[in-house]
Amino acid sequence: MLQSPPAEPGMREEEVDTPALILDLDAFEANLDAMAGFLAPTGAKLRAHAKTHKSTVIAKLQMARGAVGQCVQKVAEAEQLAWGGIPDILVSNQVVGARKLARFIALARIADVAICADDAAQVAAIEAAAEAAGVRVPVLVEIDVGMARCGVEPGPPAVALAERIAASKHLRFGGLQAYHGSAQHQRTPEQRAASIAAAADSARRTVEQLRQRGLDCPIVGGAGTGTFRHEAASGVYTEIQAGSYAFMDADYARNDDAPPFRHALFVLATVMSRAMPGVAVVDAGHKAVAVDSGLPVIWERPGLRFVGASDEHGKIVIEDGAAPALGEKLRLVPGHCDPTVDRYDWYVGVRRGRVECLWPVSARGGMA
Repeated sequence: MLQSPPAEPGMREEEVDTPALILDLDAFEANLDAMAGFLAPTGAKLRAHAKTHKSTVIAKLQMARGAVGQCVQKVAEAEQLAWGGIPDILVSNQVVGARKLARFIALARIADVAICADDAAQVAAIEAAAEAAGVRVPVLVEIDVGMARCGVEPGPPAVALAERIAASKHLRFGGLQAYHGSAQHQRTPEQRAASIAAAADSARRTVEQLRQRGLDCPIVGGAGTGTFRHEAASGVYTEIQAGSYAFMDADYARNDDAPPFRHALFVLATVMSRAMPGVAVVDAGHKAVAVDSGLPVIWERPGLRFVGASDEHGKIVIEDGAAPALGEKLRLVPGHCDPTVDRYDWYVGVRRGRVECLWPVSARGGMA
């Protein structure tokens, strides 16, 4: 069921129904500008990851600042973006199943779309779908650069798969997908630098071997909010797929030398009980905020600590300072922004304490 909008433009933030997904517009816009400014002199382009924001509105704001397009993880997300007018979309993932591939291929009639593969059987299935629709689509070869999740081995195996794609009348070799996701939250800058140096070396070696076989590599994509500076400086990555930078969650803030972005995304919660001494309970639990990357942090209230969640309740220990009043609204910084966003139908855009806009989370729940 579509959630009712929790606010109206002009409301004070403390009047917003909770739990609600709050976007601090000043911090959010500063984050978009900061990433655009950082990448401008590097030659690397931003293909922002829409699995974070799931919003055509945010995608357009990123592209207005120079992003070349968006990447997504699911066909359903690609559909929402394409139907909403986003012209350039990469499914930075493998897609298996004839029905899903037919849906993906259908988008080629209204947008420039590309997809990833790490197996010849996947390539054959994409080829069949493209042939049936009478279109030609780019396919990127995903290589494993250290994450040990998806991706063919760099070097000759990747080259062989690229040659299979390039030989097809219905496909084009689009480049390499070289994302090292597990490096994003390595805590020390030295760890992250070493991981991405190794990833870049694998990608560089594969690009050279492709060149020797007469294949250009238009895109080398990857990177994320935790490591984008390293990929952009590598000289091999052409596209940066950061997503969380727009919002900045609590787990990224735990990195030493944390990414240079401001917290912009919050879950607004209401204190619903003060019955126990030294404890406050808010109306935001597991169904309101993701805890897979740690519990949320209470914004600008250092004497309060979020210590546990159940379905509809969040437990806060009052350690020091002023205790929150019954009915008081608190901002929570999610540990992981992506799955938190997916719990909501609306962003409530707030600027200096007043609601300015409501934006739909148009690709929410896009699992297929």
